[in-house]
Amino acid sequence: MTPGRLQVVQDDITTLALDAIVNAANSSLLGGGGVDGAIHRAAGPGLLEECRSLGGCPAGQAKLTAGHRLPARFVIHTVGPVWNGGQHGEEETLASCYRESLRLAERHQCQNIAFPAVSTGIFGFPPDRAADIAVATCRDWLAAHDLPHEVTLVAYDDLSRTVLQTALEKES
Repeated sequence: MTPGRLQVVQDDITTLALDAIVNAANSSLLGGGGVDGAIHRAAGPGLLEECRSLGGCPAGQAKLTAGHRLPARFVIHTVGPVWNGGQHGEEETLASCYRESLRLAERHQCQNIAFPAVSTGIFGFPPDRAADIAVATCRDWLAAHDLPHEVTLVAYDDLSRTVLQTALEKES
């Protein structure tokens, strides 16, 4: 893998002018709290209208929409697992969120993509475990695929940035 293809930044994911940003959505895809609500608000009503036509999304899968009013070309909506103690396939489901999102990005010729910390908010996934899964899954993908060329893990606060950066450095 080329150095620099995977990075951590602290930013507002809704402001990133990339080919794709990932939405940590709920299974209805009709908006919610956290990053999901922020993306829906920033994208405007066209995103909700398009999401209504998708028929929801199961955990571990992903669906793509236009970016609407966002600077990103696409929004890839993925539904992470709700943490139930780690004995119910949560880690594999979370890894699947990243792989399926990357697969859609590749299919749509995205050069770059940004992920929030999927499932670490109201879904309760432990942030350090989620960061390790995000880094490992993205690194594995980048080692085997040309697209997307760059993956950014977006932290929403200092603690999230530290956790993601630690996971990235551990895997180096």
